[in-house]
Amino acid sequence: MLTGEIRSKVDQVWNAFWAGGIANPLEVIEQITYLLFMRGLDDIQTREENKANMLGRKIERVIFPDGVYRQDRDGKDVSYQELRWSRLKNEDPARMYLLVSDFVFPFLREMAEDGTAHSEHMKGARFTIPTPGLLAKVVDMLAEIPLEDRDTKGDLYEYMLGKIASAGQNGQFRTPRHIIKLMVELTKPTPQDVICDPASGTCGFLVAAGEHLREHHKGLFRDASLNRHFHDGMFHGYDFDQTMLRIGSMNMQLHGVEGADIRYRDSLSSSHGDDADKYSLILANPPFAGSLDYETTAGDLLSIVKTKKTELLFMALFLKLLKPGGRAAVIVPDGVLFGSSTAHKAIRKMLVDDHKLDAIIKLPSGVFRPYAGVSTAIVFFTKTNSGGTDHVWFYDLQADGMSLDDKRQMLLPEEKFGPVPKEKLTADEHAKNNLPDVLTRWAERNGAERDNPRTGQSFTVTRDEIAAADYDLSLNRYKEVVHEAAEHRPPREIIAELLKLEDEIAAGLRELEGML
Repeated sequence: MLTGEIRSKVDQVWNAFWAGGIANPLEVIEQITYLLFMRGLDDIQTREENKANMLGRKIERVIFPDGVYRQDRDGKDVSYQELRWSRLKNEDPARMYLLVSDFVFPFLREMAEDGTAHSEHMKGARFTIPTPGLLAKVVDMLAEIPLEDRDTKGDLYEYMLGKIASAGQNGQFRTPRHIIKLMVELTKPTPQDVICDPASGTCGFLVAAGEHLREHHKGLFRDASLNRHFHDGMFHGYDFDQTMLRIGSMNMQLHGVEGADIRYRDSLSSSHGDDADKYSLILANPPFAGSLDYETTAGDLLSIVKTKKTELLFMALFLKLLKPGGRAAVIVPDGVLFGSSTAHKAIRKMLVDDHKLDAIIKLPSGVFRPYAGVSTAIVFFTKTNSGGTDHVWFYDLQADGMSLDDKRQMLLPEEKFGPVPKEKLTADEHAKNNLPDVLTRWAERNGAERDNPRTGQSFTVTRDEIAAADYDLSLNRYKEVVHEAAEHRPPREIIAELLKLEDEIAAGLRELEGML
């Protein structure tokens, strides 16, 4: 957890960026990302040097070799060692600015030859911090934060990502961290999983899955094969926004995942032959505010569902990417659940009849404010290619622990927030945070939940009833509303009450006339 002092320093730097003319929050994060990457590279080389000295042998991985990198504008040599964070942070602001803009950034771009995904994203790195004074202020702030601790690095990055307060292009916006954690807790990633987010953005879902594994499967890091799988084969994210790729890749590195596969891909336009039936778990909140032309849409998706709507094409994509037995937890707009078009019905029928639809969790409409007020739900399903849906579990999530207006303020203290709070909630607090209740009831969805009345917050519906309702998956289609019994009184009492009221009105009017 970040201390208040560190948060305050981040806020100060953020304000300095705005005062310096950089108003786009993504650009602010991107520039800080480069500086964090510079520091990370220096930390890696320092560890390699210490290991080599301790073992009395040559450094295995050299990032900053001895010798001259280039000459500056005055013809003086600039060495690789001068590009190291540990040297740069002690330079005066003018010299620091010159080194970073003219030498460090070209060096970062050239590192793409190393072939790693992260280096690949650095090809388009641009230095846009406008003044030496602002650069020095940011470097001083980062230098004071103990980034040797993976949790601190991750929390720092998450805090910065949380400051993104406006939607990006193409309908991008950040999924709240506690909603991501709920989806991860419900799907319970395992050390053997191969996880994908085809609209990865800042990689929040992949980061949360990694953190879940660190907390619940600590032994995987003592197994050489599982450890290698965690770092190099488990996590896959696609995006077609280069800024998001850089931020997402750095987010994974800061959370201790060294070789995540974060790469450029237009998920709906590219063919998916290489990735078909590859993943055992998909976690995603794809953009769903648009439509594509048939000519620009991947043919293998159109073969599953003929539509131009991105939300339905993403559902087809999930089915394409999952291996048989693979499971998915994905956020969809409510229209996917009850839309009346042929394509809407086809994708729902496919989930229910051809695969195993597990659950629908209806989210409050304010969850994504201030970005959007659209009503959404989380859909859970397992790819089987042979059916298997018997009962579908529904949960009407009414409160997520935050106000549902544009301010999105926390309604509970930190220890009672999120799906796994540190302290147990009272009944009144449950009314402000339903997430722990979702986890509790989810565990009983094939047991006691089957007996819940349709008037409750959660209940199950049979596959046959869903089919009979034309595969409508909206919670309100099946939820029953309790009607309070009307009060019946004898007519004599009601008439007497009306006559009394008439007398009181007449007396009031006489009194008013007397005053006039």
